[in-house]
Amino acid sequence: MQQIRRAWQLYALFAIPLLIIILFRYLPMYGAQIAFRDYRVAKGILASPWVGGKHFLKFFRSNAFGRVVGNTFGISLYALIASIPFPIILALCVNSTRRKGFRKTLQMVTYAPYFISTVVMAGIILQLLAPRTGLITQAIVGITGETNLNIMADSSVFKSVYVWSEVWQKTGFNSIIYIAILSSVDPSLHEAAVVDGASLLQRIRHIDFPALIPTAVILLILNCGQILNIGFEKVLLLQNSLNLQSSEIISTYVYKIGLASSALNFSYPSAIGLFSSAVGLVMIALVNWVASRLGEESLW
Repeated sequence: MQQIRRAWQLYALFAIPLLIIILFRYLPMYGAQIAFRDYRVAKGILASPWVGGKHFLKFFRSNAFGRVVGNTFGISLYALIASIPFPIILALCVNSTRRKGFRKTLQMVTYAPYFISTVVMAGIILQLLAPRTGLITQAIVGITGETNLNIMADSSVFKSVYVWSEVWQKTGFNSIIYIAILSSVDPSLHEAAVVDGASLLQRIRHIDFPALIPTAVILLILNCGQILNIGFEKVLLLQNSLNLQSSEIISTYVYKIGLASSALNFSYPSAIGLFSSAVGLVMIALVNWVASRLGEESLW
């Protein structure tokens, strides 16, 4: 207690985020039991009848299960694999640049897209890929000579459109943590390597890159926990009836059957959301176990 009294200011600052986490993360867990009940608003949670795994079985047996889960896994794994190398490459390039003016300009240009809102980003993508007036569409037509090109109506390219626009938008911001790590590397290591005749690429390979591996592994583990939680807003804004076959993911499916439907249904979407969270937990545990077995950093 004496220690708390001496540093009460620090504990007061800590209490604010702790309270936010409790209010918005832990207390809502009480409502997770809706997934195991036939929830009715008039009856309340506890008075609604308990049905066990009825809603989970309904989802597993539905025609949408394979398509929705497959699309979610496909887009998420594609985005996870595509987004790993570029922040690291950008951080290595920024760290290797000795001209401060060029370095600051490079950082500003690559960071800027991150601050574009999701709605604006979706609008930019739709304008660039518009069938007749889109800049990218016209460039492809000029190169290939193909007519009546409608990229957003092609379900086979939706995943690529989503993933590479995410890579472009977030690479600069995601590189910040790697740049911070590289700035903490002991300069004497580089000095010794230069004396030994090591080139820039050799110093990057044997000094800088190994310093990034532990953090990259931790970020990979954490990102695997979000493997079924893709950006809902962007997918919904880019969706249309022609690319729905490959763009329908768990979050958009839950939105449509839970809130956009005329008959409000809370239990079934809650079961799907709980299923997504359970898969995320399993993925974190699995990737963490693999990382620890390989001798890399792990969460526990």
